[in-house]
Amino acid sequence: MEEGRDPGSLTKVVHLLVLSGAWGMQMWVTFVAGFLLFRGLPRHTFGLVQSKLFPFYFHISMGCAFINLCILAPWHSWAQLTFWEASQLCLLLLCLTLAAINARWLEPRTTAAMWALQTLEKERGLGGEVPGSHQGTDLYRQLREQDPKYGALRQVFFRYHGFSSICNLGCLLSNGLCLVGLALNLSRL
Repeated sequence: MEEGRDPGSLTKVVHLLVLSGAWGMQMWVTFVAGFLLFRGLPRHTFGLVQSKLFPFYFHISMGCAFINLCILAPWHSWAQLTFWEASQLCLLLLCLTLAAINARWLEPRTTAAMWALQTLEKERGLGGEVPGSHQGTDLYRQLREQDPKYGALRQVFFRYHGFSSICNLGCLLSNGLCLVGLALNLSRL
């Protein structure tokens, strides 16, 4: 395809479907499924579900960002990019980078730390309760105080989990801003 050429209706539809589908998936996983599963499943079951779901989720996010970047990049003359066109390309590149970091680096480390934590918790009979449902003594706090290895693993887990969450929110925001850019320029799409 020549630079600056109209990509055609099918390409525009694919671009819009992939971008909106990725954003919708990110909204669902981030703000609905995670909270529902966290509040409804035993702690270790929730971890198991997340360990199976997140690799696919991050790879699908990465694939959608790559597809959209490949579709959008050849549309315009690089010398004549408008602010919104350059912004969309940068946002899609950011999303691709953050999703790749999540898929290839953070998720495997977060999951490995989670499995190590669960092993120590199972040894003490923990992990079968639904978060927020227990009353009385916080057995996890006691475990952190008694076992320095558990406390250190917990810090590693929450560090990777925090970075992963930031990357995920960056992807969500990037795709959301790309959708705003498309909505504001519908007449030119």
